[in-house]
Amino acid sequence: MGQQKIIDKLCTIPVPANLKWRELRAVLLHFGYVEFKGSGSRRKFFHEEKNALISLHAPHTSPDVDKGCIADVVAHLKEHGFIS
Repeated sequence: MGQQKIIDKLCTIPVPANLKWRELRAVLLHFGYVEFKGSGSRRKFFHEEKNALISLHAPHTSPDVDKGCIADVVAHLKEHGFIS
C-alpha cells in the first residue's frame, strides 16, 4: 500500500483497526522519524525537527497493530501537524 493511502487510512473516523506494523512504521519513517530499538518489542520513533518522540510496542505473533496504539499514533501525528 502506498504511503498516501496509509496516511488517508489513518485520517479516517473511527480510527482504523486493520493496520500492519510495517505500514505504520513506513509512515513514521516517511514523515522523517528515526527508529530506535529498545528492549524486547519496544520501539521509539524520534523526529528531530519537531523534537517529537513516540514510544510503541511492535506487535508480535501477529503483524496487526492494536487499535489503541493506532489511536495514540494518530493523536501524536495530529498534535505535531503531520495529519489533520
